[in-house]
Amino acid sequence: MEVKEYVRADGSSPFSKWFNRLDTQAAAKVTVAITQLEQGNSSNIKWFKELGEYRINWGPGYRIYLTQEGNELVILLGGGTKRKQQQDIKKAIELLQEYKARKKGR
Repeated sequence: MEVKEYVRADGSSPFSKWFNRLDTQAAAKVTVAITQLEQGNSSNIKWFKELGEYRINWGPGYRIYLTQEGNELVILLGGGTKRKQQQDIKKAIELLQEYKARKKGR
């Protein structure tokens, strides 16, 4: 499965912005999770309509927010921790709506 980051109209990537602030161990855990997604393992994803929350049960409970396009493409929208989960979900929903609107406008 192909995994890509969502890139906003201004060229920024919310996922990269979050990922680049992680410490080395957390970044490694997230990288392993992305590798598992690439291999088709989506068992740690909880879906809310079109938004997926990939849960990493380590440390503060890291989360990766994503959506799926068809059977072969996953779009990474952002990340966070269990502590800020509700805020992170709200932001991911906004990014998903932005992504869909931009896609429709192509």
